[in-house]
Amino acid sequence: MPLKICVAQLNYCVGDMPGNAQKIVAAARTAYRDGARLVVTPELAICGYAAEDLFLRASFIQACDDAVNLVARELANLKGLTVVVGTPTQGDSGKGLRTKSVEVQQRHNAAKVLREGHVIETYAKRELPNYQVFDERRYFTPGQGTCVFQAGQGDEAISIGLLICEDAWFEEPARLSKEAGAELLVVINASPFHVGKGDERELMMRSRALATDLPLVYVHLVGGQDEIVFEGRSFALQADGRLAGRAESFKENLFLIQAERAQAAIKLVAKTTPESSQEADLWDALVLGVRDYLGKNGFPGAILGLSGGIDSALVLAIAVDALGADRVRAVMMPSPYTADISWIDAREMAKRVNVRYEEISIVPEFEAFKASLVGEFRGLEEDTTEENIQARIRGVFLMALSNKFGDIVLTTGNKSEMATGYCTLYGDMAGGFAVIKDLAKTTVFRLARWRNENDPYGTVGGPIPERIIDRPPSAELRSDQTDQDSLPPYEVLDAILERYMENDQSVESIVAAGFDRAVVERVTRLIRINEYKRRQAPVGIRVTHRSFGKDWRYPITSKFRA
Repeated sequence: MPLKICVAQLNYCVGDMPGNAQKIVAAARTAYRDGARLVVTPELAICGYAAEDLFLRASFIQACDDAVNLVARELANLKGLTVVVGTPTQGDSGKGLRTKSVEVQQRHNAAKVLREGHVIETYAKRELPNYQVFDERRYFTPGQGTCVFQAGQGDEAISIGLLICEDAWFEEPARLSKEAGAELLVVINASPFHVGKGDERELMMRSRALATDLPLVYVHLVGGQDEIVFEGRSFALQADGRLAGRAESFKENLFLIQAERAQAAIKLVAKTTPESSQEADLWDALVLGVRDYLGKNGFPGAILGLSGGIDSALVLAIAVDALGADRVRAVMMPSPYTADISWIDAREMAKRVNVRYEEISIVPEFEAFKASLVGEFRGLEEDTTEENIQARIRGVFLMALSNKFGDIVLTTGNKSEMATGYCTLYGDMAGGFAVIKDLAKTTVFRLARWRNENDPYGTVGGPIPERIIDRPPSAELRSDQTDQDSLPPYEVLDAILERYMENDQSVESIVAAGFDRAVVERVTRLIRINEYKRRQAPVGIRVTHRSFGKDWRYPITSKFRA
């Protein structure tokens, strides 16, 4: 009888070990009824990924052990079922490292193989990533061994070689698994999403299958965790690298794969979900990131300032898709420089998406601030000081509403603004979650158009009024202001930003690629001098391979200029 494998592509919550254990138990029972005899969970499923410095707490590791034991007990009566649970482990006394007179026990990013109430195998991850958002060498010691276990019964049992995420990006762990008798590789993962990452994974795993001549099952996490999102998209490959099946992206799924013996080889059979467009993946990542950040942290809803501009319009559309219109509140806060069309477009969008909408003028407060400072500012022209006062008044209003009603403030700044400091500390940067902080402005426009063209609710014209997308962007903090008064054209700015910030190209190499030297030096200078602002920005969703956050750890004080 062929072995049926269930990939428990589920949304686990960091630190909720009892809840995660019960999700695994429920999934395993459902899969067992459907005929599965091997259930595999993602990397560190029992505690969620990534738990960061919680891993340093002995009580946290103990709680993980307790949860794994709970899973084993709850599933003990399911005869013939094997369950792989991703979990951190603590080394026994005597296996630790010695630092002076203190023994430090080793921790591992591991997986335990459970069968009928017992742990039959434990495998520790060999290759620990320490780049981009990963800090695994801070928390874990590399494993040394291999793990090959049998799943299924009788003559149809299959030898499974277990790897954990980064292990499969290197040749040796898979090769050693095959040498130890593996007939099928199972790779459990928690690999954060960025645009294009899904294709990268499938390509790398294809090379691993081809190198070992073994079929491969890739088990992946789904869900949002602070600034990172996991998109699921688990998959299976034949030994020749061909795709055997793929699970849905950005959704929980008990993904079933059948492993059949075909003469001396193993053939995998599963359903295949078609790939999505880049824009669809971006949208789903942002929606899931918002939904999980609010849901897992217990916020009742979201509030944001709706200006009539493209950034706040996009954030509003994302929030409504993530939470539902009844949990989103939009506030228009006009200043003396707010154009009539901004009022009109903000009202129109709020109507289209059916959210609670208010208008609160900041004019009285702005005049009061200027009156209070008239003595200090006597003889000085108005400048960015007065512009920033307006943004900060709006921040105060939004935070007051947040404090009173418990809704989190969603900020609306994009990556181009965060890079160049075209944002106001304690003003438009004030809030709890920065939804589009990793979207360049050109991507903001592209994604807004995509969302209007792909509206599941049948809204005439889509959720975002066309004029909002077509208008030249403006902060509207002074008369006749546009963003391009202060910044290069966004097509140029974003191209330089991608080269310098995301790909670490030098000023000289960017100039050599055909960009104007003065513009390159201006943009890179703005990136450098605004690091202090970004350190104070709220956490936001990562969707590129390098975001301002864990990916970007630059000193505020630095004289380096290249």
